[in-house]
Amino acid sequence: MQRLITHEYDRLLRRERALLENLRVLLARLDATDEEQALLQRSLAQMEEMFLLVVVGEFNAGKTAFLNALLGSRLLSEGVTPTTSRIHVLRYGPNLHHEPVDDDVLVIQAPVEWLREINLVDTPGTNAVVQRHQQITEHFIPRSDLVLFVTSADRPFSESERLFLERIRAWGKKIVIVVNKIDLFESEDDLVQVLEFVRVNARQLLGVEPQIFPVSARQALQAKQSAAGAARVPSSPLWERSRFAALEEYILTALDAETRLRLKLENPLGVAARLLERYSQVIQDRQEILRGDFQTLDTIEEQLDAYQVDMRRDFKYQRSHVDNVLYEMIERGDRFFDSMLRITRVMDLVNGEKVRGEFERQVVADTSRQIERHVNELIDWMVERDYRQWRAVTEYLNRRASRHADRLVGQVSGEFEFNRQAMLAGVGREAQRVVDSYDREAESLKLAQEVQRAIIQTAAVEVGALGLGALLVAVLQTTVLDVTGLVSAGALAALGFYVLPYRRSRIKADLRARVNDLRGQLDAVLERQFEKELAESIRRIREAIAPYTRFVRVERDKLEKLEADLAAARVEVTALRQGVRDLGAQTLPAS
Repeated sequence: MQRLITHEYDRLLRRERALLENLRVLLARLDATDEEQALLQRSLAQMEEMFLLVVVGEFNAGKTAFLNALLGSRLLSEGVTPTTSRIHVLRYGPNLHHEPVDDDVLVIQAPVEWLREINLVDTPGTNAVVQRHQQITEHFIPRSDLVLFVTSADRPFSESERLFLERIRAWGKKIVIVVNKIDLFESEDDLVQVLEFVRVNARQLLGVEPQIFPVSARQALQAKQSAAGAARVPSSPLWERSRFAALEEYILTALDAETRLRLKLENPLGVAARLLERYSQVIQDRQEILRGDFQTLDTIEEQLDAYQVDMRRDFKYQRSHVDNVLYEMIERGDRFFDSMLRITRVMDLVNGEKVRGEFERQVVADTSRQIERHVNELIDWMVERDYRQWRAVTEYLNRRASRHADRLVGQVSGEFEFNRQAMLAGVGREAQRVVDSYDREAESLKLAQEVQRAIIQTAAVEVGALGLGALLVAVLQTTVLDVTGLVSAGALAALGFYVLPYRRSRIKADLRARVNDLRGQLDAVLERQFEKELAESIRRIREAIAPYTRFVRVERDKLEKLEADLAAARVEVTALRQGVRDLGAQTLPAS
């Protein structure tokens, strides 16, 4: 065969080998099965092997009888039950010899001259009761260079035959249809109707005008046996009625070396096209999963954004409890000074310690404890919300993993889905670990200590009765001195009408200003600590899902690259097919 390979043939062969090698690498990255990798390897090897003609069809369609007629003797067993349980590969040999290769393949060597250039394959019936028959038949189809599809004239194009032909067509094989058992018809019109039925249905199914050969394998074998088993028989009524001559002419003459070589070049292209179609779908399925994964990540991000908005809104409400405590203190201060700074209580005003004691009891009161209680409630609220957010993320990821496992995983099994599920499980475990590790009391205590440290580290006035009392004592003492000075000067009326109202307004304004300053600094401390804890919570969640995020992004980039590579391979398959057709048109006679 090598001597027939022209420069153009050689160029096409090199391109096909490069295509198949490249495809093996691409499919390996897509977790291709060992069987599919082996199929590509066989396609590479078969480019250098004998032409392979595979005979398929339903059991009892007469495949074996047809092969015996073609060979000129009953080399293969025939019967009305599924007799062919293995693939039979017929090759040339000087003597008849049977050699089992494995449980599925039996090699038969026969002294038939034309087997020197063609290997012939007989397959089990595709609708045999034994399901294994169909499995090994479909497994062998990708290896064929030409398929002879045998159907019976009394039941042509059954539904199971249609399905099987669709599978063959998917591999891009050239198919020749043999309508056997035409001797069952007494009327030529009946045969014409059957052939037209087969032709129309085959054209619709295969998309091309098929070559159809009506034959009677039984009559052809009888004619050959009557002629002493000659491979080619002279004209006889029985031979003419069998119509076997045209099919035999096609197989032994029209399928010359050039035609067989062209078909052999087309064979791996059909295999490549089928695998490219399958794994393009695999990529689409994986991209569909990844779209769901990106939606999952987007949903988590949206939830985190909404969580922060809600937390900031609710924080203002929680913080308002602290503000209200201080506002209430201001109101008590106003009432205290309205009551204390009166002309009728001049003697009380002279007693600074008494004023101070009353101030601490009536105004400051339990402000410090109330502030501490509300701050602790705010801290508990932050811890609780943080815990609930982690739990929500955990439950969402777990639902994502379980829901899509049933819907899509079966379509894209392999390393991709294994890694993805492992990543989801790992992220889920990390989130669950955080949830399980939550000791709310310990978290609250830790956060409370951080808030206290933050307050201490500011320049704010200390929170507590002593701090607030000290804050106001200086003002009160000044007022008391002024009041006593006025009394001793005999200016009691002026004190009542002018001095005390003025001092009262000043002291109330000063108290309000100082408490508002305290409130502002306390709010700033709480908000700063709140933002710090909120940012830390968001950071920990994003850090926990980071492996999943990275996997999804890396896998998307990988699939986009593989998708582009497969598209380039499909373009190359199309170009090579056109090259083979052009070569055939230049070198092959019309048939």
